[in-house]
Amino acid sequence: MGTSDPTVKTNVAVDETGVDTETILQTRDLRKEFGGLTATDDIDFGIDEGELRCLIGPNGAGKSTFVKLLTGRLEPTDGSIYYDGSEITTLPSHERVTRGISIKFQVPSIYPNLTVRENIRIPLQTVADPANFEERTHELLERFHLAETGDEMASTLSHGQQQRLEIAMAMSLEPNLMLLDEPVAGLSVEETSEIADLLTTINEEDGVAFIVIEHDIDFVESIADQVTVLHQGEIFTEGSIADIRNDPDVRRIYLGEEE
Repeated sequence: MGTSDPTVKTNVAVDETGVDTETILQTRDLRKEFGGLTATDDIDFGIDEGELRCLIGPNGAGKSTFVKLLTGRLEPTDGSIYYDGSEITTLPSHERVTRGISIKFQVPSIYPNLTVRENIRIPLQTVADPANFEERTHELLERFHLAETGDEMASTLSHGQQQRLEIAMAMSLEPNLMLLDEPVAGLSVEETSEIADLLTTINEEDGVAFIVIEHDIDFVESIADQVTVLHQGEIFTEGSIADIRNDPDVRRIYLGEEE
């Protein structure tokens, strides 16, 4: 997996994602095999600082496996992952978080038996200055429209509110890159629109880069700078949402349309 010389590894990581590049994350030849099944096949994927990228593809395309490789939940069979000037291929998940990668999976990972405010405080206490801890807690509750429910148990929130709470928890860590797995699954049209506005605001005002896995093509169209299509474990194509929508091969594999 990659090269064994640490000096060479450092040089490659700096070349790929260092201060002289706009790229914040880059994978090279990223492969994951489960027995005889290749889930991701030599993926070269890069995202720039402040970019909002959506990742789409049919079921079984390798999207979830790819994100688990990026987050450290899975270790690749081969290939390398570079982030912000360092190689993180074998770095544990919690160390990736401390380096500026926040993660939000499809099912909200909140603490249902704690209040909304307490949920915010748990990740915030790892990064916030004690002098402005309460002020920062209040800012996050206000920004994510959770102030009125701050003292309620997180289990009582609607699904949409729970999604916003988990995004707030991820943002409390002041990330440079956020990975979201189907953030609007199960949401109403109104809630989906709220999440779209929230993500684009964070992207534009805070400069946070996003990799968003999503099936809802209308949601993708409302937020994405660029779109990457995965198919059978490989990058099938990349481009603007207009390019993707107008690509007959993408419509065939992803939207189920016949030629």
